[in-house]
Amino acid sequence: MTGSRSGVLELAVLGSLHENPLHGYELRKRLNTLLGMFRAFSYGSLYPCLKGLLTDGLIVEEEPPDDVVLGRRSKIVYKLTAEGKERLQELLTQAGPSSWEDESFGIHFAFFRHTEAEVRLRILEGRRSRLEERMENVRTALARTRERLDSYTLELQRHGLESVEREVRWLNELINTERAQAADKNQSERGERPDSGE
Repeated sequence: MTGSRSGVLELAVLGSLHENPLHGYELRKRLNTLLGMFRAFSYGSLYPCLKGLLTDGLIVEEEPPDDVVLGRRSKIVYKLTAEGKERLQELLTQAGPSSWEDESFGIHFAFFRHTEAEVRLRILEGRRSRLEERMENVRTALARTRERLDSYTLELQRHGLESVEREVRWLNELINTERAQAADKNQSERGERPDSGE
């Protein structure tokens, strides 16, 4: 894979095209919605990424059917290849530290419906661990510098801390839900489902 291509953007493009083939404009809109929530998205980075994906055989360009025409000329539709689907699955199984970071966590989360349960749980737990470290660092820094901070800087620090605490609570709920679903699945696979009375 091309070293300069952002793994986050690659995942976002392949994941979006997995839903259905898209025109370049539709893909840009979808990525802007998806990536814009988590980081600044540059359209200038999209076309080099698409070119690399085309070169690697992960996507193909197709002319749309005659009845699908946008404007005066038909637009190219980007479509995932079998190799692109394999690459997407490979990206979706990655649950290491890079998937917990601010830049990539949201993108991984956006495609959780295509991700195996144990991978989802590892990513959620890794993200929680990363945020708990951050929370502890902010608390330590606040305790050390509280007297030297003006009231506005102090409020900003508190706001940041509350945001992280809120995300940790949200992650705890998601992790508990994932674990409960896994336990239910294990019970049903072992035939321990409660008697239905039949």
